[in-house]
Amino acid sequence: MAYNLEKTLVIGISATALFDLSESDALFKKNLETDPDHAIEVYREYMRHHEDIPLKEGIGFPLVKALLGLNRYQQKDDAPLVEVVIMSRNSPDTGIRVLHTIRSMKLDITRSAFTAGESSADYLPAFDVDLFLTTNEADAQKVIDSGVCASAVLSTPPQYRCDTSDGQVRIAFDGDAVLFDERSELVYKREGIAAFHDNEDSEQDIPMGEGPFATFLKKLASLQERLPMRTEFSPVRIAIVTARNSPSEMRVIKTLRHWGVYVDEAFFLGGVEKSKILQAFKAHIFFDDQDRHLKSSSLVVPSGKVLYPSQSPLKSLA
Repeated sequence: MAYNLEKTLVIGISATALFDLSESDALFKKNLETDPDHAIEVYREYMRHHEDIPLKEGIGFPLVKALLGLNRYQQKDDAPLVEVVIMSRNSPDTGIRVLHTIRSMKLDITRSAFTAGESSADYLPAFDVDLFLTTNEADAQKVIDSGVCASAVLSTPPQYRCDTSDGQVRIAFDGDAVLFDERSELVYKREGIAAFHDNEDSEQDIPMGEGPFATFLKKLASLQERLPMRTEFSPVRIAIVTARNSPSEMRVIKTLRHWGVYVDEAFFLGGVEKSKILQAFKAHIFFDDQDRHLKSSSLVVPSGKVLYPSQSPLKSLA
């Protein structure tokens, strides 16, 4: 049955973000250096030989599983609440292992794109994707520059462990240059913290512009409205974890109110470490634009880096 996906949250995720393909990727890169003429053949043979062996969970797996679990609230004959699309640089032939793993794990994923080395970012509009998760920074940058949808780069540090529950989806966001536009962040970078606070306090009644993840946040809010329970008891829980503090916090709350978005929790930390808050929140994923925050947060929860647009002044100020 064909559905109108306007109200459905559509997640595009690369195979390397959903599953652990580090072994096969390392093999390909090694052969690309030592025997580039046969690297693809060796990789193809490896994937064929292992195609009946399920892959292990990747960094994005807990989030995807939790989101797909929300479809238990889907009303009969209604469009699904969440849909996940696999976007892979594998060829259809080498992608069989990915498809076998989806079936063995009983994941309700029916749509996929295998592009044989080409960027899958070009196909996101055709799949109506709201959020694209990948381990390929070039693909993520292409999406951010095009403004097609929200996009983040996922990476798994050696110390990573996942300690989240699948019963509720918990998503956390940084604020400036992620949910909100970069203008306030530029004031801070160029003029310092005092000027930033003065600017945000004086403009607290002026809503901030939308950042790269604003549309995704609004789609999450729409998803909450489709669930058969009051928002404060929703199985989708949203938090903002930001380095802002008084007197700049008021503008965040008033902007969200202007957008008509309900956020369950907000933490204004004033530069204090974010990782402990995120661990207590038990986020399935946290989105931030700054490496210094992601370095620690990724040790306790899955984290995605939100890249700046290529033309952004923040590229040179980061």
